[in-house]
Parts: sequence; structure tokens; C-alpha cells
Amino acid sequence: MKAQATAIGFSAILMWSLLALFTAASGAVPPFQLSAICFTIGGLIGLVFLIRDPKRWQAFRQPWPVWALGIGGLFGYHFLYFTALRNAPAVEAGLIAYLWPLLIVVGSAMLPGERLGWHHLAGCAAGLAGTVLIISRQGIAFEGSYLFGYAMALLCAFTWSAYSLLSRRFGVVPTDVVTGFCLATAALSLICHLGLEETVWPQTTLQWLAVVGLGLMPVGGAFYVWDYGVKHGDIQVLGASSYAAPLLSTLILIAAGFGELTWRIGIACLLITGGAALAAKDLIVRKRPASTA
Repeated sequence: MKAQATAIGFSAILMWSLLALFTAASGAVPPFQLSAICFTIGGLIGLVFLIRDPKRWQAFRQPWPVWALGIGGLFGYHFLYFTALRNAPAVEAGLIAYLWPLLIVVGSAMLPGERLGWHHLAGCAAGLAGTVLIISRQGIAFEGSYLFGYAMALLCAFTWSAYSLLSRRFGVVPTDVVTGFCLATAALSLICHLGLEETVWPQTTLQWLAVVGLGLMPVGGAFYVWDYGVKHGDIQVLGASSYAAPLLSTLILIAAGFGELTWRIGIACLLITGGAALAAKDLIVRKRPASTA
């Protein structure tokens, strides 16, 4: 059961690996407008299941802390991430924001019934090192003038890791409630768009397909399977394995002709896959019961 839930959660990481490709293909749609569209599509995914089984609407009867956590996690993460990109270079901001897998692994030690082992930390550190190789292809230069942007990126990392960890404490809350989180995030994103951006619609069929793809998978459907995974699966393995997203994203861009395979990508592949395997050691290698004399 735990391994199956972990696999379901990992499917979110596979979806997030499509984020860069779909975003690049979506044209010049502003980030908050794109977020509003995608989360509306994500909310419609859940509504389909709720309409088919009206009993599942009961999932919306949750205390306010659940709603605060869900909306704060989904909208808060994206708001802070977009703010960071507006106030700091994308490479440095992205690298800081992608500290969240490490924060999940370290923070999991505070969850009931979880034990943090050396292999979790080592695997996560290897994944972080691989991610640094991927993101810093053109070098990294942290500058004091972008301090606000860096702070927003760090707060972004803490927001998503806190959302993932605290979701585990609300493990009895059905994943159907993510529907409400998505629709609320769409509404808040629309408000930010109207106040901060000029509306730019996709211009071609390909761009519209990319936007729909974002809503169905990385900026929509992925949050349902991630919620189920962190609540019922191995959250430490999921945290360490999350570093596979930038690697897979880069490989997909290369396959699509937007990049080329280099030695940095090869080493990053070894670090990230090896780190994920090390973190998942307890799931891969099961202890044999002691034999009786």
C-alpha cells in the first residue's frame, strides 16, 4: 500500500518534468493569467469526479486549517515563485526555490512514525548536487541587489515543503478537497493577473494545447496525485525523488530539440538517479525476517 501510494505520488514528479516544455510552448501568456487558466482546468478535473459521485462533495466539509493549508500551499507557492522571478535572475531564484525537496526530507523527521536515516539525507544531497549542475549551466552569481527576490524564492521553498509535510498530518482528509484548492487558487491568480498584468491570450492551436496540457498535468492534475502520495506514501523517498523533475525536464527539452546532451547532464543523471535509489533503499531492499533455529 505504501509503495503504491509512493508510486502514485511520483507520477506528479513525472508531470512536473513537462512543465518547462509546455510553458515554453504556451507563448507569451503572463504567469498569473496562465496560473488562473491552468488551475481552473485542474479544478475541472476534480469536478468531473465529484459530479459523477455526489457523495464525494462531503470532502469539502473541512475545518478552516485544511483550507488555509491547501490554498496557502498552492497559491502561496506560485505567488512567491512568480514574485521571485520578477525580482531575481531565473537561475539563482530557481535554484533557491528548488531547496524544497531537501526541506521535505529533513522536515519529515518531525512527522509521527517517520525515521530519518543517513541514506535519505545522502540521497537528497546527491539530487541537489545534480540539480545544481543542470540549473547552473551558465554559471551562478548571487548579487545583493536581488536580495528580495532570493528571499521570496527561499520562502517559496519553505511554503511548498511545509504544505507537503503538513498535508501528512491531515492524512484523513480526502484528496477530493484538492478540487477546491485548485479553484480557489485560480480565483486568486485571476485577481493578481487583473491587478498586475496585461492580458495576452495564446495565439495558435499549439499554444492552446500547451496551456491545456499544463492544466491537465503539471499545473493541475499533478497536485491530486501529490496529495495522495505525501499522505499515504513514503514522503522521504518522494522528497528525494523530486530532484528527478529538473533532470527529466531537461532530457525532454533535449529530445524536443531545445537543447543538447552534455557531460553535465550525464553526471547530473547519475547523481539524481543514484540519490533517489539510495533514498528509496528501504523500499527497494526489504529486510528479510530473522530465521528461527
